[in-house]
Amino acid sequence: MFKAFEIMQQSLIGQKLAANPPDIYIKPEQTPSPNPTAPNPEPERTRAMNNSRSDQNVKKATLYRMVTEEHICPFGLKSKAVLERHGWTVDDHWLTDRKETDAFKEKHGVDTTPQTFIDGRRIGGYDDLLEYFGKPVPDSEETSYRPIIAIFATAALVALAISWAATDALFHLRTVEWFVATAMCLLGLQKLKDLESFSNMFLNYDLLAQRKVRYAYAYPFAETLAGILMIAGALIWLAAPIALFIGAIGTISVFKAVYIDRRELKCACAGGDSKVPLGFVSLTENLIMILMGIWMPLRIYVLQF
Repeated sequence: MFKAFEIMQQSLIGQKLAANPPDIYIKPEQTPSPNPTAPNPEPERTRAMNNSRSDQNVKKATLYRMVTEEHICPFGLKSKAVLERHGWTVDDHWLTDRKETDAFKEKHGVDTTPQTFIDGRRIGGYDDLLEYFGKPVPDSEETSYRPIIAIFATAALVALAISWAATDALFHLRTVEWFVATAMCLLGLQKLKDLESFSNMFLNYDLLAQRKVRYAYAYPFAETLAGILMIAGALIWLAAPIALFIGAIGTISVFKAVYIDRRELKCACAGGDSKVPLGFVSLTENLIMILMGIWMPLRIYVLQF
């Protein structure tokens, strides 16, 4: 009887196990953990590949330029700056004396330095480098209105500054006077910086200077003096006739040279090295001086304000 009970109990346990099998945990196979102190070759290998790829992408140029105790070539500095602005790494070689410079010129068959080489090919000097990058090359003979624009823009800002300081307002009746007078001073200074060059250019077209050469030397002083007096509003009895006289002679001279004789000349209005063509700008300068020569005494002595 007990044996039958034991068999029945085992049978019930077997059915229970079959219905709800127990969770069996099988320990996975352990893999050896890496030694934290052992060097890992992967980062170094990756770094080497990146450096190799980076070296291939770097744009390199070789520049030879004069750098001595007495002279640093400005075009060499400009060439280096152009290369660096365009993302090139510059291998900068200094030619430190005349002997080294002459040897370099003879070796490469060139007459000037600096010289730039890219991928082993000689590009040339500074102008050649600008052409290589598609930049405009400065032309010493090209006409330009840039000096006149700079002078009149500066004169306008100075006039506004004087107006603010004198009247606590940017715009005042005298602001235009200060603008014209300041422009006369700046134009006079441009002429005075190289009086010989100015006189040479001025003698090409000014009718009075062609008869009296000393007038070419006096003109810049007269223009500057008239401008200073008009800024101050002092001695207008002197400043106004000066402006009226030189303005009238200039207007007649420019009109004859440009519109009657049809001559193509450079204007001496911005100095002897000016690239401004003779014509509208110089005519305007002279007409404005005539107007100032009339307006200033009219305002002060007649209108009295």
